[in-house]
Amino acid sequence: MKHAQSSHSQRLAIEEQLVGVNAKTGLFPGARSWSGGRHRILGKGPLESYCYHVMSRTSGGEVHFDEVEKEALRRVIWRMAEFSGIKVVTYCIMRNHFHLLAEVPHRQTWLERFEGKDGEAKLFDHLQTLYSRAYLGLLRDELADLRARGMHALAAQRIENIKKRFCDLSLFVKEIKERFSRWYNKRHERRGTLWMDRFKSVLVEGKGEPLRTMAAYIDLNPVRAGLVKDPKDYRWSGYAEALSGSRRAQRGVCKALGKPVDGWKSAGAAEAYRCLLHDEGREVRDAQNEAVVRRGITVESARAVLAAKGKLSPAELVRLRVRYFTDGVVLGSKAFVEDVFQTQRESFGPKRKGGARRMPASDADFYTLRQLRVRPLG
Repeated sequence: MKHAQSSHSQRLAIEEQLVGVNAKTGLFPGARSWSGGRHRILGKGPLESYCYHVMSRTSGGEVHFDEVEKEALRRVIWRMAEFSGIKVVTYCIMRNHFHLLAEVPHRQTWLERFEGKDGEAKLFDHLQTLYSRAYLGLLRDELADLRARGMHALAAQRIENIKKRFCDLSLFVKEIKERFSRWYNKRHERRGTLWMDRFKSVLVEGKGEPLRTMAAYIDLNPVRAGLVKDPKDYRWSGYAEALSGSRRAQRGVCKALGKPVDGWKSAGAAEAYRCLLHDEGREVRDAQNEAVVRRGITVESARAVLAAKGKLSPAELVRLRVRYFTDGVVLGSKAFVEDVFQTQRESFGPKRKGGARRMPASDADFYTLRQLRVRPLG
């Protein structure tokens, strides 16, 4: 039980460092335009959504992220995606840069959800994904005051300024970098620029081979860098997150493959994407087959995966989806875990009402005292 308490304390220590990332915004920073540098190519069609490969590197590539910082950046990306209306197809967070394949919906179509007599109420519900109740209360008071004084045009402009933040690639990436930078600088008691000036982006056709190839390129980055031998083993990527049971990450993979959004299992997206990664990610050797010219997945590993048609064994799936066998504190049936929780209730704080947490996306009837998101797979 001492080990359980120690592991729980370590988990709490990590979560304490991520408080600033999880906290909701109290002040509206405003939407500033992005200007300068190379002209960015953006889709301009009347109804279509567009996909972009975004890459940004730390200043000079000199700042290296540890595990907690990678997790913090992952959380910021997902939160800003939810707020901005932008969908994450896949991503990969490396030591000094990140890759992101993002789908930007047609703005006017996406904004239709906030039209009509209940539109403003729906807008405020959506703003709760990013802003605190205190701030939203002040915003409501500000709008009510403007309207009471007959300044309806100013109130409408205030609403429009908020809506400008949606479905905008540049503002989306800019705020990811700014929010993470503030947290990172505070954590390290540093000042100054964290990121290189602008992010790079490539407009990608949102279907077919171009999208599949770009997604695979991003998820194969840890293999190319020699960090892992198999892309499933690198925690901070869209593919590994999908294997861990994340529905949003699974939907992204399905988008890349042109499968239905719920096709991770039903349409065989999990196996198809694994085969794609091992086909695209094979290492390249010289003409004599002696030296590796480009790192990647070994021919033997690729052949084995393709022969298995991309299927992972039940044991491997359990290991990948959750790391509870070493980090779960308690693992067992629901009744067993709940019983242990009741005997250790004081260790979890007053807000924790129940103990058992089902292992996500697991076919086995296993429960644990916590769900893991911070530590790497493996």
